[in-house]
Amino acid sequence: MIKDFPTSTKGTILVVDDAPENLDLLHRILSRKGFQVIIAENGRKALEVARNQQPELILLDVCMPEMDGYTTCQALKGDVEMKDIPVIFISALDEVVDKIKAFEVGGVDYIAKPFHAAEVIVRVNNHLTLRRLHHQLEVQNERLRQEISDRLAVEAALQNANKELERLAHMDGLTQVANRRSFDSRLSQEWRRLAREKTPLTLILCDVDFFKRYNDTYGHQAGDDCLRSVASTISNVLKRPSDLIARYGGEEFVIILPNTPLPGAIHVATEIKAAVRALEMVHSASSISQFVTLSIGIASTIPAIEFSSMSLLFAADRALYKAKSRGRDRICSETVQFREEDAIVPIAEN
Repeated sequence: MIKDFPTSTKGTILVVDDAPENLDLLHRILSRKGFQVIIAENGRKALEVARNQQPELILLDVCMPEMDGYTTCQALKGDVEMKDIPVIFISALDEVVDKIKAFEVGGVDYIAKPFHAAEVIVRVNNHLTLRRLHHQLEVQNERLRQEISDRLAVEAALQNANKELERLAHMDGLTQVANRRSFDSRLSQEWRRLAREKTPLTLILCDVDFFKRYNDTYGHQAGDDCLRSVASTISNVLKRPSDLIARYGGEEFVIILPNTPLPGAIHVATEIKAAVRALEMVHSASSISQFVTLSIGIASTIPAIEFSSMSLLFAADRALYKAKSRGRDRICSETVQFREEDAIVPIAEN
């Protein structure tokens, strides 16, 4: 947290000197110019006062008993709470080596004794101005960092919201699986990809048997629960991230199985059929079972880019119709190929 400077005076200055006459003189010079002055007679006292009162600037004598000015300055700069307080050395030592050492331990300036009052005031004002400008820069940088942080947080929230909207736009609100829009998009993508790779694409189309009777018997809430259970069960059967289950409409679900030939799809469909049956959802209005069952149609082909992906969907729908017309609660399938005259020819069925 960046601390604010006091505004009641021109600034608070700590004067450190073991000579009372020097303390008195500097106190009078600075006070007359509107500075608040605090004093310390030695280095240890200076550290204590600086830590408690946090002056804006320190005038520090070099030659003091027990702890000289250099040692005192090193202690100040080694303390995280006091390291930024500028220190001006003020000393009778006037050799170059003394001044170099003062700057090496962290001093910002050096005033030789005897000093002139005007020089002290000018140097004090200059370093207070520099410190305040530095403080203003820190405040502005902190505000900028906060603005950047806030902006990044807003952007991240917007990205997450957009991702969620995108997810919801492709999700069936009732069953929480993909919706028809998502299915159409994925089918088109997989059709083009697998046409290039010349590998099989298979669709599984599932229909809940006698679902209208289920709704009429148990109510729409129970019907919704039934569809959610069926969707969740199918999802659990699918093992690969590339497989997609979507609600095709009403009580129908469709599954995209990329890179899957017909035998593999029949195996998946058999698992789905058994898993839904194992739920043992009572269906007293069914003509074929006491529990909810599925009729399933499968269509498999190697896509061709010059034909429509809808041709495979139509074939799966035909296979589903066969399953329903042959008594429901069963699986029927078609393997299809394309002729030059753009027709689908069933060459095998179950």
